[in-house]
Amino acid sequence: MFQEERTRLGERMVSMSSTLVETVSINYEDFNESFLTCGTCLCMYDGSEHTPKLLPCSHTVCLHCLSRIAASQTRDTGSFRCPICRELITIPRGGVSALPPSFLVNQLLDLMSRQRREVIPKCSVHINQELLFCETCDTVFCTLCTGGSHSTSGTSCEHTIIPFSIAIKRMSEILLYKANECISKLSQAQDAVTQELHRLDLATEHCLDQVTRTFQDVSALLEHRRQEMVAAVGAACEEKRKVLEEQLALIEGEKNKVERECEGLQYQVEVRNITQRIGSLSEKLDAAGTLGEPRENAFLTCDFTHNDSYATLETALSKLGRVRTSTTFPSLCTAHLNSPAVTQLETIALIHTVDYHGDPRTSGGDPVTVEVLPLDDSGSESAALDFQIEDTEDGTYRIKFRPPAAGRYVLKVSVFERPIKDCPLFFDVTEHNNPTAVYGSRGSGKDEFLQPVAVAVDEADGGTVYVVDTGNSRIKVLTPELEFVRHIENEGLAGRSCTGIAVSNSGLVIVNWRNKSVTELSPLHGDTLSKFSYNAFQEPIDVAVDRGYGHILVADNGLSCVFIFDSDGKILFQVGKKGSQRGYFNLISSVTVGPSGEIIVADSRIQVFSAKGDFLEELYPEGKGRGRYGGVAVDGEDRIIATRSEKNRNYIQVLRFSDGGLISTIDSHDYRLKRPSGMAVTSDHHVIVVDLGNDCVKKYRYW
Repeated sequence: MFQEERTRLGERMVSMSSTLVETVSINYEDFNESFLTCGTCLCMYDGSEHTPKLLPCSHTVCLHCLSRIAASQTRDTGSFRCPICRELITIPRGGVSALPPSFLVNQLLDLMSRQRREVIPKCSVHINQELLFCETCDTVFCTLCTGGSHSTSGTSCEHTIIPFSIAIKRMSEILLYKANECISKLSQAQDAVTQELHRLDLATEHCLDQVTRTFQDVSALLEHRRQEMVAAVGAACEEKRKVLEEQLALIEGEKNKVERECEGLQYQVEVRNITQRIGSLSEKLDAAGTLGEPRENAFLTCDFTHNDSYATLETALSKLGRVRTSTTFPSLCTAHLNSPAVTQLETIALIHTVDYHGDPRTSGGDPVTVEVLPLDDSGSESAALDFQIEDTEDGTYRIKFRPPAAGRYVLKVSVFERPIKDCPLFFDVTEHNNPTAVYGSRGSGKDEFLQPVAVAVDEADGGTVYVVDTGNSRIKVLTPELEFVRHIENEGLAGRSCTGIAVSNSGLVIVNWRNKSVTELSPLHGDTLSKFSYNAFQEPIDVAVDRGYGHILVADNGLSCVFIFDSDGKILFQVGKKGSQRGYFNLISSVTVGPSGEIIVADSRIQVFSAKGDFLEELYPEGKGRGRYGGVAVDGEDRIIATRSEKNRNYIQVLRFSDGGLISTIDSHDYRLKRPSGMAVTSDHHVIVVDLGNDCVKKYRYW
């Protein structure tokens, strides 16, 4: 049907190897003349006067020619002959215009109308020479002008050569594709903006409804108060009116009595009667004097200046409500985790919002939508975690959640129901809890330890950390971030035998097992504030202070008991003795005080006694016999944190104080603990552990 002309364009390059591409060309003029031109009038078919009509003989003739032929041939026969094959054609009832259209010709017309007539670029010097295009070099050239080569590099690589007309067509198709992609993106943007405008209209209606409801409520409150004031005015008026009306009735009664007594008085001639009447009237005259002044006054007013309520109301109304908008641009907002995610620990994701120009936002209030989802091995999402959103009102938001197990998670964040830049944010949760800070190494220098064994934290002093550097006979003072501040020296630290430290109401309390003394010293200069000993001491190794009662608790490893003293060093009572049953001890490791004054003692177990020394319970009994505890501490939320050493394993446990249940374990995977001993907790859920085997202190987050 199509007349095809297969032509090999281009020539084999002389100085380089090239790949010539065969193309198929269709003569545009021949195609139009053969298929899209009426064979009678030789006019191009169109959609009006020269509409192509399909005759029953399968030939196609334009409507103009058929109308002319039918008008000259039909006369009264109602038919005409095909101008191509001379077959007799019956004219339909509606005339030649009712003949069916030629669908094939119409389709070809539509096809050709969509096609750009191919223009074959020719060389301006060699008119009949078609220009070629090298895709490898991105160069247009004429083989005659270039002498068979378009490159001066002399390279031997193969070049792909195609006719320049084909290259133009391909680039036009690419351009059209890019244009369509751009239009699609712009259409999506148009839809998004239109949808946002719709949301804006809905938000405006909602805000107006809120304003109306709020001020209706305010108006109802004002109306209620107005009615109360009206009722109060009416009640005060009625009370005064009642008194005055009663006085008015009394006056009217007295007046009537006087008038009755004065009747016929001018006819009295007896002096005695007149005298009596005069005396009676004199008494009534005196009584009338007391009735002459109103017993109640007419003063009644409303005072709105007796306090500042009116001014406060005016101020409150002027501040009632506010219209909040936001310039947050979700596509530029970011989110990240502030620390590695660890199982059972609170994980915080920080969201930073910015405006369209990328400038940080300085206010909050944006509607932030969050989902925290664990992923299984196949990447499918599981049930979402509980979380909290904290609006810091400075353009940032804190997302808090606790991953229950190790694995892969995803965080999805949207603002205005539009995802932010880093959404979705994938992250891994590990079961390994490593320290947030490590300080110290073996030695005697400023930042070195020699057998550190105990630590205490003074929250009243901003979280200052005191570490007993036993081998160097000193106390090292550190910041909460474990940065060096100074050293403290005292006679109670002598002999490299101080093994316990605690914070008291006056300073620091230390215990020295070699000289069997307990010393209270100033944390600022190290001056001794008080000191005592006890003749029953054998090996006092740890000390704790009950700051509520002022009691000092000393754990004696030689007697396997805990002595309780008052603040002056007077013995009060003793807890426990050597043994393995409950309430007894075997090589005490540490002692501390519970939230209600409980005495908590650790050896291979953790045992709890009342503040009076009565045994209460044994915690975590499954650890009995398999290892030993080193240090123990209690935080302000009734959690016990303790270091434990077993064969080839040292770790930290977090237990519930109520039942001893294990909450979590700190394994310090990348910074292995070696003989952990004393420990102390901070108010921000961190624990500081003395690592005796590594001559350092480590800080961990445990909640």
